[in-house]
Parts: sequence; C-alpha cells; structure tokens
Amino acid sequence: MVKEEIRLTELWPETLHALEHEGALLVAAGRDGKPNAMTIGWGMIGTVWGRRIFLVLVRPSRHTYALMEEADDFTVNVLPRGREENAKLCGTRSGREMDKLAACGLTPVAARVVRAPILEECIIHYECRTVMKNDVIPDALAPEVRKSCYPRGDFHRIYYGEVVAAYADANAHERATGPDRTQDAPDQSKY
Repeated sequence: MVKEEIRLTELWPETLHALEHEGALLVAAGRDGKPNAMTIGWGMIGTVWGRRIFLVLVRPSRHTYALMEEADDFTVNVLPRGREENAKLCGTRSGREMDKLAACGLTPVAARVVRAPILEECIIHYECRTVMKNDVIPDALAPEVRKSCYPRGDFHRIYYGEVVAAYADANAHERATGPDRTQDAPDQSKY
C-alpha cells in the first residue's frame, strides 16, 4: 500500500481514538537495531519550542524504556480495525521474553527519516526524533492521579518527539473508522 504524507493533525481523531481504545504501537530500536513494539494509550500531539511534538510516556520497567534510552528516535503507528489482538499482545507481553512483531505478523520496514522502523501493516505513522525527556514528578501530581495511575510508584518517563514525518495509507480513514468505531469517534471539527 502506498503511504501518503499527511498534515500532523489530519488523522489525529483516528489516532486519538486508537490511543483511547485499543492503543497505538510505539516502536523503538536499541543500539543493536532490533525493534520492539509497545502498546501506548497515553500520548499527545502539540507544539512546543516551535516544533511539532508527539509526547509519549514509558515506564522504566518496560523493555521499550531501555530501547528509548539507547535511541534518539521512535515511531508511533496506528493499527487498522480488526487487529486489536495485536495491540493487546504488544501491551501485555514483554519484548524481553518474545519477538512480539513476529508473533503478531507485523513487519518492521525502514522509516523515511528516523532509524526506528514503522510497521508496514499499520495505517498511520508518525516518525519522531527525541528532543527532550523528563520524569513524572510524583509530588507535582494531583493526588487522585497519583493514586489511580501510579499505585505501585512506577512513574513514567516522558519523551518529547519532534514529528519529522507523518504519513498514512490512502484509505486510512476508512480502515480506522467504521461501524465499530464511529459512535464515539472524536468530533473532527475540534482538531
């Protein structure tokens, strides 16, 4: 499938829906070049320092954390409808114990700009170069957020990725939305 360049927010409603439901796949590759995918449900696009930023959060206990620390880039990939089991596996199993991409039938292919690969079977891709990272400050969190999101004290590191390329399958909107997604899809006029 041909991948076409998109505006940063062009398919953000579909990306946000994926984040809020089955998750998107964060892909990083360490020094050895071996990629790993991790399902993320928290992420944000915006402008910081005059740059287009995709912000992602990774806990230090995750295999992907070590890869993110070794690398200076990552990709965020949105699966098409019907591959929710891939998101589930990538969010519940560790790359330390198995090759999640092979188990899911996902193919890492060269990205256009960054070293981390994209996943060929995904329909929306954001290539990001890490421009900053910082840790969640426990004492700065609202008590209810700390209690509900960090009961074990495993606070995230936040990665600010400058989006250096964004592209998608020509039919990404149709493959990302449909009868099972449209009822609670975000209002596109807001983005």
